Amino acid sequence: MRNPGYCAIIFNSAVAFGRCAELYPIPQTRFPCPISGHFFFRWQTIHTRRIPMARPPVSPGEGDFNLPSDSEEDLDGALPPTDVDLAVQAAEQEAEIMETAFGEDLAALKAEIEKRLTSNCAAANASGAVQDIEGDNIVGIGFTTVDSEDLASGACSAEPGSPALVAYVYEQVTDDKLQAEIAASAGTSALSTVPVIQVQTGVIDALSHRARMRPAPGGVSVGHFAITAGTLGCLVRGNSAPRHVRRMILSNNHVLANSNAAQLGDAIIQPGRVDGGSRPGDVIAVLERFVPINFAAGGINFVDCATGWTWPERVRRELMFLSGGVPRFFRVGNCVKSPALNMLVGKTGRTTQLRQGRVTGVGVTVNVNFNGRIAQFRDQFSIRGIGGDFSAGGDSGSLIWEWSAQRCAVGLLFAGGGGTTFANRISRVLGALDVRLEV
Repeated sequence: MRNPGYCAIIFNSAVAFGRCAELYPIPQTRFPCPISGHFFFRWQTIHTRRIPMARPPVSPGEGDFNLPSDSEEDLDGALPPTDVDLAVQAAEQEAEIMETAFGEDLAALKAEIEKRLTSNCAAANASGAVQDIEGDNIVGIGFTTVDSEDLASGACSAEPGSPALVAYVYEQVTDDKLQAEIAASAGTSALSTVPVIQVQTGVIDALSHRARMRPAPGGVSVGHFAITAGTLGCLVRGNSAPRHVRRMILSNNHVLANSNAAQLGDAIIQPGRVDGGSRPGDVIAVLERFVPINFAAGGINFVDCATGWTWPERVRRELMFLSGGVPRFFRVGNCVKSPALNMLVGKTGRTTQLRQGRVTGVGVTVNVNFNGRIAQFRDQFSIRGIGGDFSAGGDSGSLIWEWSAQRCAVGLLFAGGGGTTFANRISRVLGALDVRLEV
């Protein structure tokens, strides 16, 4: 049977959190489609509890934006990609990698390790055990190049700048043991010439500017009303009608949509609940669209993202950081770049605020823990902080941008562990949600 959350977003009419009412569904019935086998969900009854929420006026100069709607039809979310679509994307990604400087041998070895990761992901979800240290030490794999730090530490004996694999591991092991683990995955022992660099992350978890701010900038605490808190990444608007006249906030699914558990129209609050936010006074947006996270066995994910439809005067385009305890605001560029090894990047987030880092891995496949459920993500990139960790819990949803005068968007932060941060490509995020930057 398919993941119920996956089916619900396709076939269920969403329950809206309106300006004047909060709607709660009671138990539902479901029935299978005789053609596709998907399950449909039928809401039987809706109970309504009235909450006074004044409709705010449109701010001067913002009249081209529509305000969040009470209508369930207006909040009809995007159809998630099918398993076939995702498999095609994964194949295209691997083909693209093979044409790069990393070469077919490294790409083929990485693909074999990914198969092991996929199997581990399914087994962990079936058993409820997040991590078996002895059997499943490798939690992610990606491409990198050998740098001076790797050579100085003895982590790799290859030539400077050589293509290499980076193995994200639960615990550091000897080179011989790591090679044995890789050989078990790849079905070969002829690996002595393949440069592999270990990065200890522990279990990779889905991950301050914690005060209430109006208008709210990017980089501050935000979240679905039922979660703790994450980070407001930036503003976006839809590419086509009717969403082209909606101002929206961008963050992760697990921040705005409670890891698939939310309903379209649910309240999004700023600051997040753990930072003192509550309904209705701190409502900043309503959940407008999200890409479901696929936890099914063999499931592939590329993005962890969602949008919230906001009132224009409750947000601002700038991102924020603190300088000497004083809020400072800046804009990122209305441009998109692909992550590249050694690219210098920045982010500002709820917990660690403004940080600088460097891209250390691309084409990364990684198994991520979402409160005990494991999901596999492909085509991610990794970052290591400069002068400290790049991120911590609560920074999920932060926009990652190139550290340059243009500050082009590069990624959306969503996970991390052991000092390594993982992010979705921003191009994939914007495409999946059918939005463009509003910065």
